[in-house]
Amino acid sequence: QVQLVESGGGLVQPGGSLRLSCAASGSVLSIGAIDLMGWHRQSPGKERELVASITRVGNTYYADSVKGRFTISRDYAKNTVSLQMNSLKPEDTAVYYCNAVRFRIPTYNYWGQGTQVAVSS
Repeated sequence: QVQLVESGGGLVQPGGSLRLSCAASGSVLSIGAIDLMGWHRQSPGKERELVASITRVGNTYYADSVKGRFTISRDYAKNTVSLQMNSLKPEDTAVYYCNAVRFRIPTYNYWGQGTQVAVSS
């Protein structure tokens, strides 16, 4: 079992920055077996979308809408994954969720509870 807890959400003005963190806890074996960690977001009336992800070897992916503005990073020693969000826009407003995925057997996909990000003047 892996537990994920997000933090760092809040209200920010357009053009501002926020840093989200996701702390993973659970059995050492499970945390070490995570193949990919990602950040997703969901706003009212829309489907959840992948924002950014990072693999265990450091390969990253970003949605086109956030490229150049968001940066994902992973701290293996602290079992955390962070999302630095700069130049925020009102359309970035959403609940942001962290997830942890293992592709190899036994596979799993754990989700955090989410943290609200609101971008408004």
